[in-house]
Amino acid sequence: MQVIIDLCVVPIGVGVSVSKYVAQCQKIIESAGLKSSLHAYGTNIEGDWDLVFDVVKQCHEKIHEMGAPRITTTIKAGTRNDREQTMEDKINSVNQKL
Repeated sequence: MQVIIDLCVVPIGVGVSVSKYVAQCQKIIESAGLKSSLHAYGTNIEGDWDLVFDVVKQCHEKIHEMGAPRITTTIKAGTRNDREQTMEDKINSVNQKL
């Protein structure tokens, strides 16, 4: 099953800046070969359900390995079974209506 998620991983107990943790998650996403789009408060990821959620797990493991004692994660996930839809399709649909 294909899924599109919006992922926001926040390490707790590591200070104010979390960009080095976000960068490590981006590397994990890219190495998995998944389509993604980084934005100011998270990352959209598209792909096979199991691969996408394995990446989420890998991000948690890496961030803990980097010294974060706690992590809070927010995930919004969307699936369709009536047709295929990409992140670009969703954005294009809105842009066509503007």
